[in-house]
Amino acid sequence: MPPLRPLHVLLRHLPNPSLSSATTPSILSVSLHAPTASTSSSSSQPIQHRSHQFSTSSSYRAGPAADAHHEDHYDPPSGWLFGVPPGEKYKKEGWENIWVYGFFGSLLMAVVAYAYKPDSSIQTWALEEARRRLEAEGILPDPSSEKK
Repeated sequence: MPPLRPLHVLLRHLPNPSLSSATTPSILSVSLHAPTASTSSSSSQPIQHRSHQFSTSSSYRAGPAADAHHEDHYDPPSGWLFGVPPGEKYKKEGWENIWVYGFFGSLLMAVVAYAYKPDSSIQTWALEEARRRLEAEGILPDPSSEKK
């Protein structure tokens, strides 16, 4: 792989900004690699592409509706807890009930599922396996065959 050119050498070969924008593309990306076989090796001009355009001109921006996201989101303090003065009833927003029922409902389902999950620990398996082997050898009596 050929060595990379220093940045100041690449920037020296960019087009003159005093030319009109009709003759010169607004943004050029410059390859940092040496010329390939498709270009002459005697040329010191960098390979220029128009593939990556990062322009902030108004033609590439969205309309004035996109600027609404940059408005001030700060509500100045009113001095009341949650911004509700005493004597006024709090008005719930539409998402609050869905969030509360969804959160606590899923929490309740998780608790029930945890309470009824099967015991799959290694200790439980080892205890059952030891009891089965002892019953098979006759050391431990079978609890189902005992007479009461």
